[in-house]
Amino acid sequence: QVQLVESGGDLVQPGGSLRLSCAASGSIFGSFLMGWYRQAPGKQRDLVAFITVAGTTNYGDSVKGRFTISRDNAKNTAYLQMNSLKPEDTAVYYCNALAWGSTNWVPRFDWGQGTQVTVSS
Repeated sequence: QVQLVESGGDLVQPGGSLRLSCAASGSIFGSFLMGWYRQAPGKQRDLVAFITVAGTTNYGDSVKGRFTISRDNAKNTAYLQMNSLKPEDTAVYYCNALAWGSTNWVPRFDWGQGTQVTVSS
């Protein structure tokens, strides 16, 4: 089982930036496609970005052009650079390795504690 620890969340003003980190235990991190999810109060947890082992990235429409996902396999860490933040980006952000289910990506491992991002003036 891989353990995931997210960090980097904070309170930031609209238009600001944050960089989230996701540290994964174990030496098999480089074998997995990694994704960032977010969950706002009262809403479902949604996948907002993912990165393949080779570094190909994909983004949800709501964050495209503002967020950048990356990974450092040597450090077993994934990142999410968030720019031009909006109040609607406020959520708890989680990372996980992904597997393809029958119709969509699904998380492979137990969730970490997440990291809170609040965008407010």
